[in-house]
Amino acid sequence: MCEMLGVEFPILAFSHCRDVVVAVSRAGGFGVLGAAGHTDEQLDIDLQWIEEHLGDKPFGVDFIVPAKYLGSDEGGLAVDRLEELIPVEHRKFLDDLLARYQVPELPPDEARTLTESPMSMNKASSQMDIAFSHRVSLVVNALGPPPKSMIERAHDQGVKVGALAGKKAHAVRHAAAGVDLIIAQGSEAGGHTGEIGTMVLVPEIVDAVAPVPVVAAGGIGSGRQFAAALALGAEGVWCGSIWLTTEEAETHPTVKTKFLAATSSDTLRSRSRTGKPARQLRCAWTDEWEGPGSPGPLGMPLQPVLVAAAERRIARASVDPGSPAAPLAGYYVGQIVGTMNQVKPASRVVLEMVDEFIDAAERMHGLLSEQ
Repeated sequence: MCEMLGVEFPILAFSHCRDVVVAVSRAGGFGVLGAAGHTDEQLDIDLQWIEEHLGDKPFGVDFIVPAKYLGSDEGGLAVDRLEELIPVEHRKFLDDLLARYQVPELPPDEARTLTESPMSMNKASSQMDIAFSHRVSLVVNALGPPPKSMIERAHDQGVKVGALAGKKAHAVRHAAAGVDLIIAQGSEAGGHTGEIGTMVLVPEIVDAVAPVPVVAAGGIGSGRQFAAALALGAEGVWCGSIWLTTEEAETHPTVKTKFLAATSSDTLRSRSRTGKPARQLRCAWTDEWEGPGSPGPLGMPLQPVLVAAAERRIARASVDPGSPAAPLAGYYVGQIVGTMNQVKPASRVVLEMVDEFIDAAERMHGLLSEQ
């Protein structure tokens, strides 16, 4: 993986924050910018900034083009058409929820509406145009095999392609599509994830797709876990949650405080944000959507269209941790959150992971030498 990506350490850092991407890449890892939450303008600005701060060091971009979602045959439905498909009972439930937690409306200058279907091929297409106009060396797709156009365009430009997999069957499809590396993501991971644990999933996928290299993800944030991943046959690790409490992370301040105090039991897989199961911090938001009075989350992309404005309202209101809206504040995070109890520079996280990896490897070598 180090040879493929041109890095010192096979530590791939997924983050929506450009500062984390740069800090990890400077420390010898490989930063990957998550593009799903970016507007086209923001993505172009952030990639330009990353290039300016990294020089010749490599970095990547992650997209979300789900294999299945409402309107997938058309690359994504128009937002006004999606709005029409949202049931009245879901709108009423959300309005009542926000009223009970006293979440104020957004000021007129901060209110904005979605202009395109989120997490769709149509959205990703313009993002790919932007990414390929910059000096990226890896593109990754989540929630399905990378579209054929992504793979062909990337390979034409000498860019590697990766894809996340939560099942062996997913990984086999990715390999058949022609990806260069597969991220085997266990259920412990934050964000969209399946039900199979990392310890079981990684060797299963390694055996199924060889010689395509596999990167392990899910519950990895220390050197011992890094060493365990390589022992399972992975060529590197993909880490996301561990960067959310770093100094560089732009994590919402109230959410970051919650992360620092959380245990590994304080997460759950919920469809309440995107319509697909995504591991996140348990909070009043997830409890309300899972409660007896809830109509249940809608599928993708109706749920993110429904809650987009509400999430912005909650984020604005909960900056004050004492506000009635603060219990609703949460975000995607994996079970590794139980050890994310100290704010550190991202570079320190990388170097501590490498040092602990060396200690773990030397311990295992010592055990063999005693035989």
